[in-house]
Amino acid sequence: MLGERKECQKIIRVKTLNEKTNVKALAKEIIEKCKLIHPSKILEVEQLLYYLQTRRDNAPATKGKGQMTGKLNEPGFEGTEIDEVANINEVDVYLELLYEDIPEKIRGTALVLQLARNPDNLEELFQNETVVGALARVLRDDWKKNTELATNIIYIFFCFSSFSQFHGVISHFKIGSLCMGIIEHELKKYDLWLQELDKKRKSHILNLYMLKYENASLKKAFDKAKKMFGSLVRKQDQLLRVSYYLLLNLAEDLKVEVKMRNKSVVSLLLRSLDRDNFELLILVVSFLKKLSIFVENKNEMADLGIVEKLVKLVPCDHEDLLNISLRLLLNLSFDSVLRNKMVKVGMLPKLVQLLGNENHCLIVLCILYHISMDEKAKSFFAYTECIPTIMKMLLESGSGNRDEIEPELEVMALCINLASNKRCAQLICEGNGLRLLMKRAFKFRDPLLMKMIRNISQHEGPSKALFIDYISDLANAIKTEESEDFKLECVGILGNLTIPDLDYELLLKEYDLVPWIKHKLMPGSAEDDLVLEVVILVGTVCNDDACAKMLANIKQEDDEMVLQIVYVFYQMIFHESTREVIIKQTQAPAYLIDLMHDKNTEIRKMCDNTLDIISEYDDEWAKKIQLEKFRWHNSQWLDMVESRQGEGMDEEGYMYPEEPGFGGYIQDSDILDQPELFYSGAPELFEAEDHELHYGYDPRMMDGSPEYMDEQAAMYDASQDYMAQQSFMAGRGGGPPPPGFGEYDPYDRPESNVGFVMDGQPIDEYGRPLNPYSQMEYTNGNMNDEYHYRYGYDSK
Repeated sequence: MLGERKECQKIIRVKTLNEKTNVKALAKEIIEKCKLIHPSKILEVEQLLYYLQTRRDNAPATKGKGQMTGKLNEPGFEGTEIDEVANINEVDVYLELLYEDIPEKIRGTALVLQLARNPDNLEELFQNETVVGALARVLRDDWKKNTELATNIIYIFFCFSSFSQFHGVISHFKIGSLCMGIIEHELKKYDLWLQELDKKRKSHILNLYMLKYENASLKKAFDKAKKMFGSLVRKQDQLLRVSYYLLLNLAEDLKVEVKMRNKSVVSLLLRSLDRDNFELLILVVSFLKKLSIFVENKNEMADLGIVEKLVKLVPCDHEDLLNISLRLLLNLSFDSVLRNKMVKVGMLPKLVQLLGNENHCLIVLCILYHISMDEKAKSFFAYTECIPTIMKMLLESGSGNRDEIEPELEVMALCINLASNKRCAQLICEGNGLRLLMKRAFKFRDPLLMKMIRNISQHEGPSKALFIDYISDLANAIKTEESEDFKLECVGILGNLTIPDLDYELLLKEYDLVPWIKHKLMPGSAEDDLVLEVVILVGTVCNDDACAKMLANIKQEDDEMVLQIVYVFYQMIFHESTREVIIKQTQAPAYLIDLMHDKNTEIRKMCDNTLDIISEYDDEWAKKIQLEKFRWHNSQWLDMVESRQGEGMDEEGYMYPEEPGFGGYIQDSDILDQPELFYSGAPELFEAEDHELHYGYDPRMMDGSPEYMDEQAAMYDASQDYMAQQSFMAGRGGGPPPPGFGEYDPYDRPESNVGFVMDGQPIDEYGRPLNPYSQMEYTNGNMNDEYHYRYGYDSK
């Protein structure tokens, strides 16, 4: 017959079982009386009877559930201390007590709590819906009447909440919401108790001050109030503990946690941090740690001043509380605002002191690492014992029999961050610090340790001079080291060593670094990070005139190297930090403008793209770039205009006195600011009776005079010569080169200055160094008036 399958069970109560019972005889008797158990199962029945005979529940006041939670089974838990042992068979009797007065209700809930603390009884209690409903009703109606009664009932539901299958019933009776209301009420009561106790304390102190002697009655009243306050707080702490524990178990479901958050559970927890009960504080901090992983909860904690409340807990005498408090701080330290608060409230020295505690060292290192991410906070480490401590941890991690053991990653990360601060770097180098670091780095080929040393090398001052002893080791590692990460850091260190007395030319020649540099700058030969460091190294060694000339010649002859360097600038210009350095602190834009009309098409294209990006971020360079593009695009026309203005010179280069109607030189002002050079506005300037030239406009063009037509023909011939030259250069023309070829190449690459300007050397409006021989000075009547006359490029 087909039917619905049902899960059925039969409970056999063994009332006569005790320590002296014969288990085998009892098992045989059970099988004979219960026809549901097959005789072959006798061994399993004996095993179950043995378990029941030896389980701890036979002793008074069980500990089963308390052991699972590990927190709520201490002997001093008031409200469960009665001289009666509960029996699962008398649950109905305990249920009747819940309908009596408060003392009977307390007794009945205490007996049910004894049963609930044993996990084996929870299923049977759960099946009795009357008991669960009665407990929920009593809690809702009478929790304000007695703290012990509320504590017992919440404790019973807490035992149920330890198992997920009972959460549905707890939610059905809305026990979680009721617990939050109870907590809020108890915290308000606590504030009132504190106010009353404070009033009595002030009254007692005022009496001592005014009467100069102690009033016995006032002192007795104050002592009594203080004792009562302590008793009330102890009972309240127990109620808060079981309530928070119940909520913490229910918060296993994220939806339930969101509901708690909406009812301000974060605020309740933070208000509870002012208590002095270690067990309660452990629970509260654990709950806050669980909530802190969500940014909304973290922000609310920050607004309510959680860091200020945690100061008193770091450090503390209770190891478990200290550990969970540090873990909460670690979660909070991901927020930069909260990290700054930790420093402001003086938590940094306290954390450094905990580095010596093995139980908390790792967590503290993570917190300190997060704090060291902020530039302003790094300097505070110099005023603590952090640097000597972590240096000892770093250098001793591979000593003795642990040669192959590397330092903890957290230690290394903290050291790298601190080394980027000048004061901390100086403390690291004190004594033999740098020597020990270099020795260890080359022994283990540790790229992270080399990164730390590289951060030290970037600071000006006495620490940079210490690297002179290790230049040969670094240069040799660049050529021989297999690890690309280690090699990258070595190049970075050499690039930071801007030491005036260092002979870079000897360094390049002795280790044959020029071919290596050239190879690494070839497209595809190295990663972008290494290419960038090589470019920085080139800039450093170019402080030496001989090195600058050597590398400049290489650059001039090698289009691939030029293209690679321009590509590096192109990549760097996308990042805000490097963009500001390139535009404001270097001559790179002027170098790119020089290469904007290079013979190589790819170089021109890359320069145009890079200059376009620079124009978007800097108005001054945008104007200069636009002017240069205009000059290049209209170079023939400008040459013609300038040559016509130069007809007034005599053989020795002096100008004749200005004639009426002629303006100043075109190069004396911005070309783009002279609209008269464009013919669109010329007719308004024409005066038929004078027939004079006005601002480059020739009135002869109006009547087609022979002189004007001859000049136009000459200009046409010149343009044809120029086009012929271009065709010859591109390989499209045959035969001998056209007239004028070789006299001026518009794509000639200018003299490279590698972006460096010598002290006192004059520069043009683009910031490029000027060649003193490329300037021609002319005087116009007055010897004090000078006109610097030059074209878009200086050419020798």
